[in-house]
Amino acid sequence: MEKIKGYVEHIVYRNEENGYTVFNLNNDDGDLTCVGKFHYIEEGELLEMTGEYTVHKLYGTQLQVETSRTCAPEDLMSIERYLGSGAIKGVGPSLAGRIVKKFREDTFRIIEEEPERLAEIKGISEKKAREIAVQIEEKRDMREAMIYLQKYGISTALAAKIYTHYGQSVYRVIEENPYQMADHVPGVGFKTADEIAAKVGIHSDSDYRIRSGIFYTLLQSVGEGQIFLYQETLLYRAGVLLNVEIVHIEKYLMDLAMEKKIVLKNVGDRTRVYSSHYYYMELNTARMLHDLNVGFEVSEEVLNRRLYAIEENTGLSLDEMQRTAVLEAVRHGVLVLTGGPGTGKTTTINAMIHFFESEGMDIFLAAPTGRAAKRMTEATGCEAQTIHRLLEVSGTPEEGNTGFSRNAENPLEADVIIIDEMSMVDLPLMYALLDAVMPGTRLILVGDSNQLPSVGAGSVLKDIILSHCFSVVMLTKIFRQAGKSDIVVNAHKINRGEAVILDNKSRDFFFLKRQDANVIISVIITLIQKKLPKYVNAGVYDIQVLTPMRKGLLGVERLNKILQQYLNPPDKSKNEWEYGDHLFREGDKVMQIKNNYQLEWEVKTRYGMMVDKGLGIFNGDMGIIKTINKYEEIITVEYDEHRLVEYPYALHEELELAYAITVHKSQGSEYPAVIIPLLRGPRQLFYRNLLYTAVTRAKACVTLVGSDTVFQEMIQNTREQERNTSLAERIRELA
Repeated sequence: MEKIKGYVEHIVYRNEENGYTVFNLNNDDGDLTCVGKFHYIEEGELLEMTGEYTVHKLYGTQLQVETSRTCAPEDLMSIERYLGSGAIKGVGPSLAGRIVKKFREDTFRIIEEEPERLAEIKGISEKKAREIAVQIEEKRDMREAMIYLQKYGISTALAAKIYTHYGQSVYRVIEENPYQMADHVPGVGFKTADEIAAKVGIHSDSDYRIRSGIFYTLLQSVGEGQIFLYQETLLYRAGVLLNVEIVHIEKYLMDLAMEKKIVLKNVGDRTRVYSSHYYYMELNTARMLHDLNVGFEVSEEVLNRRLYAIEENTGLSLDEMQRTAVLEAVRHGVLVLTGGPGTGKTTTINAMIHFFESEGMDIFLAAPTGRAAKRMTEATGCEAQTIHRLLEVSGTPEEGNTGFSRNAENPLEADVIIIDEMSMVDLPLMYALLDAVMPGTRLILVGDSNQLPSVGAGSVLKDIILSHCFSVVMLTKIFRQAGKSDIVVNAHKINRGEAVILDNKSRDFFFLKRQDANVIISVIITLIQKKLPKYVNAGVYDIQVLTPMRKGLLGVERLNKILQQYLNPPDKSKNEWEYGDHLFREGDKVMQIKNNYQLEWEVKTRYGMMVDKGLGIFNGDMGIIKTINKYEEIITVEYDEHRLVEYPYALHEELELAYAITVHKSQGSEYPAVIIPLLRGPRQLFYRNLLYTAVTRAKACVTLVGSDTVFQEMIQNTREQERNTSLAERIRELA
């Protein structure tokens, strides 16, 4: 083990999440590259370290640091170098030289004990002297606080956030009530606070812990799609989480209500518990929909005449319900157009676009995902974009802030806005959209209400329809061309609860009966590698495996590990990164699994010149890992439209392999071919809507592999997971 002492000359790279740092050290022997994890260091500091020398194949000799401590600068040159390194704002090399020349070895004592004497130096006012003293004190205080927080397993970046928020009060917060950090500091959740509390010795039945645990349980339910929980459900779940018996839950709920964190609403003999954020979001969404739903007086004769002219000029042919949909869109501020596959939703949208264009109106088209927006563009011939891009992402949504540049103060300048794949739109996104739409704008919402609800909280499309307060047109007729597809015909049979014939005489709907999970996986690999690419004229990565489950023999987690081995096997030319039991490899198909409004993406030419850039990668976006840079700890992923995103290793939990994905994650997407493995599993996951959604994701071919008994049982199982939402009620109250 080597012992080295020197000055931090230049920080080459630093990962703020885990403290991993690469820097150049300067000492009597010259320059040396050092690598290791550090609580908090700055250029100019004097470090004493122990470690082992290693030889990197690209970067040569390095010191792999095991331990380190910061030392006070020991000689005049050291003091001058530290002060002039940029660590102290407003003090450069020249001014540092004058300070040290004046006070010599006494410099730090003067700064700490008699800072006013710095004003004796030309160029330093009394105000600046005090600022320099405060900074040096803060640096020392912050370092001590960072080391203190590290004892509780807090990452460097999170420790910096905590100290920035609380300053020197951090010690009192940690020792008295660490749970308050979950409310005040982004990145600190209940579980982190609970771990710290346990280490500090706070009792498991403390009021702070129970109140924080109840609120955490409520927020966790939002991740399941719930807008509220009934009090008895909340009591049970919080009790399990905290592993304590909660008596007098009403007391804690009243405390939380007094703090304006929750809203309690009695409906019948049951109490609903909402987080305040989602209660008012739902209420305001209802209000904005109500405000948009104005009537437009247009004579039916004029409308029909113009519609016939459009059919004549464009070759479009509309049936009675499609004509009704166009007329309703013209007459109402809000219209819902719903229907299953092959019922003519796209034709109807095209007729609407032609009608509004003939009136000289500005029309915006959008969908929740990039894939859905691309399909909308191809189907209409007009540019469609994601709702996030339409609203111009500007930051992370927070209370009172949607995270978009387009809002009530800067609304969208359009006469008509058409949103496709509305079943995917959750409550926060709907709220953000409505916030940017002015009354007088026509809003047309298009989607299939029989598909799964959004991944995020709420059940917006269904609730709007259930409110019975808006014009809704449901298309049910399957058109002749669509009727030739067994995907379309069987999807409608599934939706109606009718038996599907599984004789494999179809050209686009197949069922391969297998009863063993490993045999099913073997069949899936053969289909992807050999059979389906030629059959549907698509690449291997265009064929998507959709499964109902995350866990189990045919769950996403197991399938992805196996499929990765066959579809992107290890290769000496491909970099890998392994963490725990997970592995990423260059060339892997991956998916973003949470909304990240801060991630930057770029589009570059083949020569590396940037031609476009923006913010935001969202839940369900799929891409390919292009590079893994082990030295800088960065994974680069390419998404649709050649958008490149750099992920620090610290963000790895936002990515997962996507050779197989859950049916929920496939919403809004369409693939040339889908493969659906089916064996018996939890009944609450194997229901009609899930099967219907999976089948309708395929454009040219559906192949189910597994148990035909499970398939038929799913068709009959209508007990889908209910969501606790109340948007329909809020709308009716306003109406």
